[in-house]
Amino acid sequence: MSTTAPYGSWRSPIDPPLVARAGRRLGGAAIAADDAVWWAEGRPTEGGRVVLMRRPEGGNAEVVTPEGFYVRTRAHEYGGGAWSLAGPDLVLFANFADQRLYRQRLGEGPVAITPEPETGAGLRYADFRLAADGRTVVGVREVHGEGEAENQIVSLPLDGEGPVTVLACGRDFYSFPRVSPDGQRLAWTCWDHPNMPWDGTELWLAPLDNPRDARLLAGGPAESIFQPEWDSAGRLHFVSDRDGWWNLYRAEGIAQLTAEEADLAHPQWLFGGSTYAFLADGSIVCVRCERGEERLFALDPGAERLRDLGLPFTSFGFPSLSAGGTKVAFAASSPESETAIVLFDAASGETETVRAASDEAVDPAYVSVPRAIEFPTSGGETAHGFYYPPANADFDGPEGELPPLIVQSHGGPTSHATPALDREFAFWTSRGFGVVDVNYRGSSGYGRAYREKLRGTWGVVDTDDCVAAARYLAEAGEVDGDRLAIRGGSAGGYATLCALVFHDDFAVGASYYGVADTETLARDTHKFESRYLDGLIGPYPERADLYRERSPIHFVERLRAPVILFQGLEDEVVPPNQAETMVAALKANGVPHAYLAFEGEQHGFRRSETEIRCLEAELYFYGAILGFEPADDLEPVDIVGAR
Repeated sequence: MSTTAPYGSWRSPIDPPLVARAGRRLGGAAIAADDAVWWAEGRPTEGGRVVLMRRPEGGNAEVVTPEGFYVRTRAHEYGGGAWSLAGPDLVLFANFADQRLYRQRLGEGPVAITPEPETGAGLRYADFRLAADGRTVVGVREVHGEGEAENQIVSLPLDGEGPVTVLACGRDFYSFPRVSPDGQRLAWTCWDHPNMPWDGTELWLAPLDNPRDARLLAGGPAESIFQPEWDSAGRLHFVSDRDGWWNLYRAEGIAQLTAEEADLAHPQWLFGGSTYAFLADGSIVCVRCERGEERLFALDPGAERLRDLGLPFTSFGFPSLSAGGTKVAFAASSPESETAIVLFDAASGETETVRAASDEAVDPAYVSVPRAIEFPTSGGETAHGFYYPPANADFDGPEGELPPLIVQSHGGPTSHATPALDREFAFWTSRGFGVVDVNYRGSSGYGRAYREKLRGTWGVVDTDDCVAAARYLAEAGEVDGDRLAIRGGSAGGYATLCALVFHDDFAVGASYYGVADTETLARDTHKFESRYLDGLIGPYPERADLYRERSPIHFVERLRAPVILFQGLEDEVVPPNQAETMVAALKANGVPHAYLAFEGEQHGFRRSETEIRCLEAELYFYGAILGFEPADDLEPVDIVGAR
């Protein structure tokens, strides 16, 4: 028998420690020549340290990375592409502390193969692979010193016994350096300020022994190229959105292989992404995203259309597919299953879970299954999202009472939400909250035209869409329109603050390392995003007026809804002064608020103790503001200005 209790006060077994214990952050799966599966595993219980794992065929998972090493690159600050296999028993990786590149053979310790930088972490490596000669490593290097960082494509000897050679330089950014199977040719992508890689990139090809003799194959300021990759026959492939969707092409004559009204690539926030891979029979397995839902498809030899492989997975994160023979390895999740490293055999159609995100399964009785929604928004347009209703087998809400709603605004902002089992969402829905994960205009996964609706309108249309999602569900009678909350991190934190300052629809909000002052962000952020706002808002300082108009910090007197802010004190993307300035303004204006800052955390929290404290504090804050008593035993939060 279920118990009747106010929404928000339901007791749930999905407590903050259980959420944190799902903290194995899995990604970057790869299949070695001996059929062993490798992957990267982030561990919040070890301060967010990332280690490499390996499971030999028929064996058990084992840790490869020894104590004292942390597999992560700081190139572009967001990193990615921090490791690659150089053989069945040999791996290359970037170490977080010194940013040097190391080689490690199974059973042996890591050996540095790049020089010690003159300044700490001054030479950063990413997206590197062993060339066909078996002796040379080719990758991206980011050089930090005075002024803006310099990005290059470089080669270096695997044994570390020779100098680093610069193969390409002079452009603002480089990625995807890929050497052909015969070792003769080098392909890469590059782009310049103010473009981001999902705006406009170029694909270049050059002889490896004479990279200055390079020629442009595809791309430009209005075409985004993703993942150039050679097949075993030496044919170069890539993904381009030249027809409005990220589709697959072969470089010979620029032959279009797919014509999907769906995206086969992701925004390149990280190095080393891989949304497609080649099987031994010549077919291509790829991640296809339609309306925010990701599925695994295959392009059979000679086929004109992709074939759905019928797998249950709907979310691949930032994909990294790896193929060997008939098998594909990847990290994925679904509405019924959490993220896992999966091995799929295309010949038999069977899947095998290699590694789950947690050893503790979540009881399905406390898990909300999302449904896709479309809703009207400003300008007569339509926006998208996924709604997770309250779900707890032990509780019902009182008759006549509607649940409070949390609007989740994703980061990026050029990213997208996918439908999947998320313990953090289940934490809220199992306590009686509804959660809507909004794919506002500007999100990826809906084609280039939808992605570009945020150009010049950041802080406006994304916020409008978050408001519209809440109104849509309230008007449909699914949630309580007087108890609407909004939360988000980074760009999602910015949408949260904009919604609270420039609109009156929300009763409370939570900003995680959110942008409060776009002008400060334009001046202070790192190179990768230093001109991002040119496209999102306008050129700076020429349009400083727009930056002020879009910055919540300048209009805090309009803010009436209480807000809780969370900030990492080592954040290089959105520095702590943004949150601290916002807190000072909130205090001066008498707006109820709370502020929690965390030593050692950067942009995106990685430590389990941080995640636990944030969830507890946010629930406590919502209870105090929305008028319900949480069932959890929570450490109080100092709410400044509370009556």
